Amino acid sequence: MRTRRIRFRIRSLCLAVLTVTACAAGPAVLPTPAASAATCSDIDVVVARGTFEPGTLGLVVGDPAFSALQKQLTGRSLSGYAVNYPADLSATSAAQGNADLVDHVRTQAVSCPGQRFVLVGYSQGANVVDNSIGISSDGAVVGSPIVATIPTALEPKVAAVLLFGNPIRALGRSVTGTYESRTIDFCAKGDPVCENGGNDVPAHLGYTADVDAAAVFAAGKV
Repeated sequence: MRTRRIRFRIRSLCLAVLTVTACAAGPAVLPTPAASAATCSDIDVVVARGTFEPGTLGLVVGDPAFSALQKQLTGRSLSGYAVNYPADLSATSAAQGNADLVDHVRTQAVSCPGQRFVLVGYSQGANVVDNSIGISSDGAVVGSPIVATIPTALEPKVAAVLLFGNPIRALGRSVTGTYESRTIDFCAKGDPVCENGGNDVPAHLGYTADVDAAAVFAAGKV
């Protein structure tokens, strides 16, 4: 029942707040990452947006994070890839994102052998990233079983993993193992998506404030 309640509250709040934010912002100047990383940039920023999140890579986290990374990683070329998945409340949404993210990394590694990756996941998108690096989000809000993982041979190409409002944390899980030292995982106080017993739903929409810190972390890993 708690999971259903959280899903309903987040869906309602995200639709209302994000729509108002997007409309109020007007024609804001946002970074312009490539729709896909077809060219061989130095760093490919792969972003899985949150549930119902608008924006090129995501209004709350993805677009601001890409901009922050551009500022930190001066002298290096960046491309951006928006994980192709529904980002809705369907049972297979996160699994579709998981499959697409892994497929993208594998394809890019063949086309651009020297390219490295920064993986970014917000809310349901954090589930997508978790699964892709071998940490199951099954049982979490808008989570799913793992359907694909980044091959062991490609793990060194992942420079950093940036997670925001990660639903597995409400289950007491976190990123461990191979990617642990390359991961930073933000959970706002009271955010019910990532904090067990949290009841501050608007906290889940405040992660734009953390993207600069995330970019500094990533810059230290690239």
